[in-house]
Amino acid sequence: MTLRLAESSVRADRIEDGRVLRLVLDAPKGNVLTMRMMDELREALAMHRDDRALKMVLLRGAGGTFSYGASVPEHRRDRASAMLAAFRELVRDIATHPAPVAALIEGRCMGGAFELALACHFLFATRTAVMGCPEVRLGVLPPVLAVLAPRRMAGALAERLLVTGADLDAEGADRAGLLTRLIDASLDPESAVLDWYRRTLAPLSAFTLREATGAAREASGLLAALGGPLEAAERRYLERLLPSHDGNEGIEAFIEKRAPQWTDA
Repeated sequence: MTLRLAESSVRADRIEDGRVLRLVLDAPKGNVLTMRMMDELREALAMHRDDRALKMVLLRGAGGTFSYGASVPEHRRDRASAMLAAFRELVRDIATHPAPVAALIEGRCMGGAFELALACHFLFATRTAVMGCPEVRLGVLPPVLAVLAPRRMAGALAERLLVTGADLDAEGADRAGLLTRLIDASLDPESAVLDWYRRTLAPLSAFTLREATGAAREASGLLAALGGPLEAAERRYLERLLPSHDGNEGIEAFIEKRAPQWTDA
């Protein structure tokens, strides 16, 4: 059964005999993560959170693109605080979900979308997928990347992605150990993920799977990072970047499709 409110930007249905919850970001163009979409994702996750038969959540984007990332207009000074708070709670919902969450990355997976993927338990990507957080190029920073990247990949790579806003292609992500599987172009991406699920998770007890998922997340330090350290990174954004010239200039320049005029302050 597919669950979708009128004009919803998220499609939710249960597949694999109801054992997998599929969530599809569906908001052309680019499946941008607006606050509305964040709320819809949180609602869908909460609706199925206590279903003890659930063995996996599959998160993907429609149209061959995972997501261009969080809405740039919602990074403006008057909305940034609310946007960061909404995104923080969505990331925590993903990271603490009792059933493991698998992100299927196709096409672009940028900014907040990449941060969201890093909170997932398993990452699958097609060979043409591109990931990264370009926020520094807009004069701001990605707080979730700052705290999750060092726990999900080598420290030097995490720092480079944060400080330079560089892209990471799928093969690079695979070499860094981020991916559960790199999917060849000859395969249907979702079928490849579900084939992995049938071989790996489907034979397991849903109860034990959930217990193992929770134990892994607690032991990794990832959940702790999404507490105080994430809130500290957000305070830096709100208290230092947001009142600054450059912390707003990059956003406005992007929206106005012009080069930013930095003042270095």
